[in-house]
Amino acid sequence: MATTTTTLKLPEELKSRIASLAESAGKTPHAFMVEALEAETQRSELRRDFVSAALKAEQEVATYGEVYAMDAVHRHFADKLAGKPARRLKASTLAAAAATSRRKR
Repeated sequence: MATTTTTLKLPEELKSRIASLAESAGKTPHAFMVEALEAETQRSELRRDFVSAALKAEQEVATYGEVYAMDAVHRHFADKLAGKPARRLKASTLAAAAATSRRKR
């Protein structure tokens, strides 16, 4: 993997904390920071992908108007996992699902 040099200006207190934690982990401060940056980058990418999938799902619901009740979905998969016959899930409209949800509150 090709690398490039970057300069980070760290507050002295943060630099000290990194050095202490890196030493206790048996790593150099550089390795500790590279791992931290990699972990944060992966976390941010996962969040970005999750939000993208959620927005796509929201658009699909808006387009097709079909949703499934969370309780019914959970029951369906719990039955399947337990080896029981599972009822076929019935889609409802978003408006009907919202009305049902408001009544349960």
